[in-house]
Amino acid sequence: ANTRALELAGILQGADVGAGSEVVMGADGLATGELREFAAMQRVKSLSRLQGRDGMDQMGVDEVPEEHRAYDRALIAEAGAYCARHGITHAVNMDGTPYQASLMRELAQAGEMPVRVSLPLKLAQADGAEGVARIEQFGPEVPGWLSFGRIKLFMDGVYDTWTALTVSDYPDQPGFRSEPLIDPEIFKAICIEADRRGLQVATHAVGDGAVRASIDGYEAAALANGTRDARHRIEHIDTIAAEDLERLKPLGIIASMQPVHPPGSAGLPLEPTTSIMGRDRWAHAFPWRMIRDRDVPLAFGTDWPVSPLSPLYAIHCALTRRPWAEDMPDQRISLDACLAAYSIGGAYADFCETRRGALKPGYDADLVLIDGALEGLADSAEAASVYMTLCNGEITYEADRA
Repeated sequence: ANTRALELAGILQGADVGAGSEVVMGADGLATGELREFAAMQRVKSLSRLQGRDGMDQMGVDEVPEEHRAYDRALIAEAGAYCARHGITHAVNMDGTPYQASLMRELAQAGEMPVRVSLPLKLAQADGAEGVARIEQFGPEVPGWLSFGRIKLFMDGVYDTWTALTVSDYPDQPGFRSEPLIDPEIFKAICIEADRRGLQVATHAVGDGAVRASIDGYEAAALANGTRDARHRIEHIDTIAAEDLERLKPLGIIASMQPVHPPGSAGLPLEPTTSIMGRDRWAHAFPWRMIRDRDVPLAFGTDWPVSPLSPLYAIHCALTRRPWAEDMPDQRISLDACLAAYSIGGAYADFCETRRGALKPGYDADLVLIDGALEGLADSAEAASVYMTLCNGEITYEADRA
């Protein structure tokens, strides 16, 4: 954030934004502009025309004037059209709130949603296990277009800001492994309650320590409630300890990963991330092949708007990824495996593999027509593009014929 934004947000001289977040300060006693994690970023986000409504949590849905609701609905519809432009027919909008649910329901009921949406309820440590009940505030689903049935949690941050939770010390920082955004015991309690209600849990976990804590939470839920087809998800898995790779399949965990995230891909530099991560973690960083080799369900996504949205571009990144050193394993998977992760893999992760994610009689008519050669994506991101997208048999995007 620039100086003026920091001034308007009242954080130019710093601010206490709570554990797990930080307004980074410079030697001159002023904020540098780097805002780490949600509580810090929200101070500036609230200055936009949305005024923080995109992250609105407990505030009553009916308290927002219709003028603001109309603006927000238009933004969501525009985002849906952007998804359709990139061949997407079903999206998971990870940071869901009751307010977003109400807007999306209005759009879906009016036939103005060009993409199907699954919307989890986002929870934090302060919500505790009791917070799971807030999903009831989402109201009714819109069959075929808007579904709930899941919650979203954040176990850690990212390596670039040293907020990824690790199982061993960061390089050159003895004793430092960052801190979990949710206490492991509270996380287990939330997972147990969500699982008891039949909800799916999706957890942001970047560091190998966060991944382990997420697995521990899902395991606790299975022990408390009994084994079921829960398909709890771990989002990202930038790094994972070797022994934890073996725990994913027995617990039925979904690996939800993004090909545009590895340093060196999608225009991202290798440094400083790879050095912050530490060479000892490279062999198990973004381990797509290791995960597939263990028959763990793999769903690809893009984490937009943090990263580029296009699945075709993401597949190009997956196919062109290179090991960070000669003695590191090649984690690439085949084109067919990438396509599966973006189609039937995503459908399976969202419990709709019996009607979406494949071309079969009786399945929903969600189709994408590609212009170009998919095989060429291994050489160029421009080798293929979306020519037409159909969702439920209706054209939601068509390229300019000119």
